[in-house]
Order: sequence, then structure tokens, then C-alpha cells
Amino acid sequence: MNAPYHAPPRASFRQKLGPGGAVSLALALLTSLGLLGLPVLFRLRQVLRGAHGEEPVASDAILVLGRKLEANALTPVFEARLAHAEGLWRQGFAPRIIVAGGTTGTALRSEAEAGRDWLLARGVPGGAILLEDRSQHTLENLFNVRAHLRGQGWRTLLLVTDPLHLTRAGATARGLDLEVRCRPAPGCPPLAGTLRWWGRALQEAFLLHWYHTGMAYSRLIRSERQLERVT
Repeated sequence: MNAPYHAPPRASFRQKLGPGGAVSLALALLTSLGLLGLPVLFRLRQVLRGAHGEEPVASDAILVLGRKLEANALTPVFEARLAHAEGLWRQGFAPRIIVAGGTTGTALRSEAEAGRDWLLARGVPGGAILLEDRSQHTLENLFNVRAHLRGQGWRTLLLVTDPLHLTRAGATARGLDLEVRCRPAPGCPPLAGTLRWWGRALQEAFLLHWYHTGMAYSRLIRSERQLERVT
């Protein structure tokens, strides 16, 4: 069997889709429109409920999901994720932090490298920081981290991202059979309740609907090539 598809560095949107991605996106759009937006509203409720996250427990590692760099620098959202991961590490919830994210957009370094440098500047020792620096999106973040966890014999993760991203990230992780506790990073922009915040919430709701549509479609047609990327 061939290795699962991975998007190349600085991948375009089309390259990120991978096998079956365009069809599942079309199905997600058609079902959203055909059912008058009800699937997205259903997922929106899940996004809002999941934004509160779960209580942290002792785990093998803390995973910080990457965020696209702007002008080769961290965004406030990425910094907030890293700061929360650092806090969990200092409280002793896990002995190591994994920073995920490849080279995206016009950046000259990977998201993971930028995150590592931020943590090092805050006094986290290099030996406590691991990188996943090949991925182009959330699914690849988690897929690649799973391979590393299995190689090390680790099982449990504290998954750190911004609150509105948490439900989709958690669903993707559990679809990959990862044992995760989801932790929302406080202080992530946009400000809760603003128009930008609601726009982001609706975007995440659609992306969550797309994820579940893609899973259902892959299982329906029994596509091993598609399922090997998401399960």
C-alpha cells in the first residue's frame, strides 16, 4: 500500500484537499445549502459547547496545533496557544510539549520552528520540546503526531488550540484514535461575541460539517486511500 497523501510545503488549497477532498467539500456545500443551513447550525452548537474544553489530566505530552505565520512571525492566536501549553507544562501535566505545523504561506520557517523558538525564549528547555514540522493543516498535524506517539509508546495528549477550533481538532484526533483531552487557550482573538468571533464560529461549524461529511463519504464508498488519512 502506498503511503498516505501529504500536501507539500506551502501547499495551495487544491493541494491540501488530497484524495476525495474536492468531492467531500462539494457534498458538504450541497447538503448545507439543500438543507437550508441546518447541518451547519447543528455543528455550530457543537463548536460553541466544545469551546469550554475539558479539565487537564496528567498526560504523555502537550500538543500545540500550529497557526499560519504572518510576515514570518507568530500571530496572537498562536502565541496564546503556546502560552497555555507552557502553563500546563510548568504545572506538571506533561513532561514535554509537541509543537505542530509545517512551512505554510510565504513563511521562511515552519510553524513548529517558530513555536519552539518562542518557548525557548520563555525558558522551556529544548529537551522538553518536540517538533512536527511537515504538516499543512489540522488533519496532517494530528496524523503525523500519532505516528510519533506510537513510535515512542506514548498514548495520551493534552490538545491545545483556540476555543473555536477545539471541537473540530478534538473530533479529528479521536477519529485518528488518539487519546486526547482538549484544552482551550484563553485570550485568543477574536473577542468572544464580536462579529469576527461569530464569523469564525460559523467557519469552524462548516469545517466540522465538512470533516464529518468526508468521513461518511469515505466509508460509504469504502475508499481505503481516503480512510487511511482520517482513521
